[in-house]
Order: sequence, then structure tokens, then C-alpha cells
Amino acid sequence: QVQLAESGGGLVQAGGSLRLSCAASGRTSRTYAMAWFRQAPGKEHEFVAFIRWSGGSTYYASSVKGRFTISRDNAKNTVNLQMNSLKPEDTAVYYCAADETIATTRSDEYDYWGQGTQVTVSS
Repeated sequence: QVQLAESGGGLVQAGGSLRLSCAASGRTSRTYAMAWFRQAPGKEHEFVAFIRWSGGSTYYASSVKGRFTISRDNAKNTVNLQMNSLKPEDTAVYYCAADETIATTRSDEYDYWGQGTQVTVSS
């Protein structure tokens, strides 16, 4: 079992930046990839980015590519999401997720989820 805890959310004006962090604990040795998803009110989970735990290769949704950067610290079992040039449409609850098998954009494939952190971008 893996526990994930997000932090760093908050309120920011359009054009501003936030840095989200996700701390993993428990049986983390089997982690293959970690990802960020987001969910706006009344909408489905939307893929944001993933990173492979070994090697650190990354993949981004087209909506955030060039603005967001996902990174990891293997020793600390953390994954971060640096969000720059934020837009009101980025407003959502952001979730950290971990997968023990593959790296994917499908939310239903991930094995563990955090409770989420709210990001609100004002215009």
C-alpha cells in the first residue's frame, strides 16, 4: 500500500506560479510512474503529466506543455509540479497518482491516489 499526500495548492492570479508537491510513503519500491491529474467541478479527471520513476522521462498534456514541469526526487519519494503562466482554466483540484506497472494518461489505470489540493486561478 502507498499513501500520497499533496501540498502547495492555493489562490493565485492569472499569469502567476505555484509549485505542488506530492509525498509518497509506504510500499513505494514498486512505483513505476507517478502522475498529476486534475478535476474541475462537474468534470472528469483530466491528465496533466506523468514521470517515470527510474530514468525520469516525462509526458505532458498539450494544454499544459511549456507551462508546467513535472519532476521527482527519488531519495525523498516526492514528485513536484511547477506551474507557471497559470490561467483561470487551470482551476481544479489537483491529484497525485502512482502506478506500479505502466506510465499512462488513463486515470483508471493508476493504483494509488492522494486526496487532492485545490488550485484556484483568478482572472
